[in-house]
Amino acid sequence: MPEHVRHRNRGTLNSTHSPTHANGTHYHVRGEEFTRYLTKSYNEETNREIRRYSMTTGKRNPKLDPYFQKLKQWKEEFALLREIVLDCGLTEDFKWMHPCYTYENKNIVLIHGFKEYCALLFHKGALLKDPHGILVQQTKNVQAARQIRFTNVQEIEEKQLIIKSYIDEAIEVEKAGLKVDFKQEIEIPEELQNKFAEIPELKTAFESLTPGRQRAYVLYFSQPKQSKTREARIEKYIPHILDGKGMND
Repeated sequence: MPEHVRHRNRGTLNSTHSPTHANGTHYHVRGEEFTRYLTKSYNEETNREIRRYSMTTGKRNPKLDPYFQKLKQWKEEFALLREIVLDCGLTEDFKWMHPCYTYENKNIVLIHGFKEYCALLFHKGALLKDPHGILVQQTKNVQAARQIRFTNVQEIEEKQLIIKSYIDEAIEVEKAGLKVDFKQEIEIPEELQNKFAEIPELKTAFESLTPGRQRAYVLYFSQPKQSKTREARIEKYIPHILDGKGMND
C-alpha cells in the first residue's frame, strides 16, 4: 500500500475518494472527510447542490396528478417544473386554481400558464436578488410577485440549476421572515371605474373592503392585456364585492 494511504486511520469506511487540491496535490480521503473537503473547497453554488442532495424530496400531492395529466397546453413544461420545485423540498398544494408550493405553510412559488408562455411565480419575488436578470414583473401594479417565464421544455432544462437557486433563495427569504414593503396607492383599472359609475353601491362596497382585499381584486382585474377579459373578471366578482367578501372568501 502506498505510504500516503497507509498512514490514514484504517477503521472508518471501505471506500476512498481521490480529489485533487487547487494547488495540484493529489491525496486520498474517506467518507465524511470527502464531504468536508467538498464543502470547504467548492464555491457557494456547488455547496448549495450538495445540501440539496441530502434533503428530503418535497411532498408530492397525488390529488394534483389528474390536473397535470389533463393539461392541453404546457404539459411537458409543467411536469418538468413540478419535478424541479419538488426537488427543492417544498410541499405541493393547489391554490388560486394552480399548483402552489409551500415551505412550512408559507407560499413560495406557483406554476401557471398563459397563451404565450408558462411561468414560475415567486410570491415574494421582489425580495430576490435576481443575479441573472430573469425575473419579470407582470404589471406595474404587481408589487411582491415576480415570474420566471418559459416558452419550451429545453429552456427549462437549461436553467434548472438557476431555477433551483432562486427557489432556495425564496425559501431563505421566508425563513428570515422578510416582508415586502407595499406601497399603499393602487391604480383602479378603467373597467372597474366604469362599473363604479354604473353601480354606485359597488364603489361603496369596494371602498369598505380591507386594503388587502382591495389590492387583491385590483391586481387580479388588471392582469389581462385585453379589456374584454378584464371586464369579464370584474363581472364575475361583483356579487362578492357587494357582499363584502374578498376573492378567496
